[in-house]
Amino acid sequence: MKLQAGKNMRMFTVLTLALVAVSSLPACSVVGKKVSAFERGTLSKNGMQLVGAPKEQAGMNHMFNAREGSVGGFGGAGGGCGCN
Repeated sequence: MKLQAGKNMRMFTVLTLALVAVSSLPACSVVGKKVSAFERGTLSKNGMQLVGAPKEQAGMNHMFNAREGSVGGFGGAGGGCGCN
């Protein structure tokens, strides 16, 4: 009975991985797609931005970097003392 349960679990894992691999294939075809001129206007709207207010986010990152002693990932230098 244990051998059958292990075999079923292995088969389930293989099928799940195959399903994930097959479902991710269409995403690969989008990577090299060129954006048409008429689509650029739509993509440049504020709703399509990764950050809603980029200048406000930059200011928040600057304040966060100045307050934190261990800064990383945002490109800021220096510590919490304010010196660079």
